Amino acid sequence: MEIIVASVIAVLVGSGVYLTLRARTFPVILGITLLSYGVNLMVFISGRLVPNQAPIVSQSSNPTDPLPQALVLTAIVIGFAMTAFLVVLALRGQSDLGTDHVDGQRDGED
Repeated sequence: MEIIVASVIAVLVGSGVYLTLRARTFPVILGITLLSYGVNLMVFISGRLVPNQAPIVSQSSNPTDPLPQALVLTAIVIGFAMTAFLVVLALRGQSDLGTDHVDGQRDGED
């Protein structure tokens, strides 16, 4: 099971880095989103999930750590706000510059 989860995290992070290095705004936004999903999954898995155990220290002999769950929940909200901001920023840049290239140059310009 650990190999599958590690592979999924590696694919998400690798795809996110690849798309973040693209020259268009939509792949960059998608890459940042995939990268954040990979990091969220890594943080969530690091919390030692224990089935049928309460995340309360006094009620269980081997409790689940609630801190990674709270961090991931907060990161999801922040990631959604960041993605919405990036989409609005990309649309504004595209309307002002007439292109969706990240450095503002049209195709074929140097």
